[in-house]
Amino acid sequence: MEIKAIKLSPSEPFIWTSGIVSPIYCDNRLVLSFPEVRDFVAEALADIILSEFNEVDRIAGIATAGIAHGVLCADRLKKSYCYVRPEPKKHGLKNQVEGLILEGDKVVLIEDLISTGKSSLQAIEGVRKEGGEVIGLVSLFNYGFEEAKNRFEAENIKVVSISNFDVLCDVAASEGFIASEDIEKIKSFAKNPKEWNN
Repeated sequence: MEIKAIKLSPSEPFIWTSGIVSPIYCDNRLVLSFPEVRDFVAEALADIILSEFNEVDRIAGIATAGIAHGVLCADRLKKSYCYVRPEPKKHGLKNQVEGLILEGDKVVLIEDLISTGKSSLQAIEGVRKEGGEVIGLVSLFNYGFEEAKNRFEAENIKVVSISNFDVLCDVAASEGFIASEDIEKIKSFAKNPKEWNN
């Protein structure tokens, strides 16, 4: 919030690509512009992988915002790296995965944020098509939507995030980033994001 990667605006909400109207906008690309924050995030991602997914063979960033965070994390862990698009390219080699995945590789995906889970699930499918085994998904931020939780459970994918919506709300309120009268309105968003502004 200090670097304004997260913006809170319940009175003038944002419209996401998915069409969801939201009181919050999270732009983790801004993390890359602040070396101390960037280092913190890369170390946190690496620490999560070491503690939760230590058997990993390869790190894969999810295009586009997960690419840079993934490569920084892979560099710290000295692990092989690739990145995954939501779908194969329409031209050239028509790759969905850029970089090498070997049959049977244990892969951890890096995502910048998880909302509905759609882009993450597309990446999981892309890795599986290449013969990789997705053993986990690590993100910078997770909205905690029930829809996404159910999707990942159905695919048997363990998800671990550096931070989440509940922590964000608590910190935003305690540090004065949002007025106390607005915090309940923001908290209600995660419970029913598709109907929140109706």
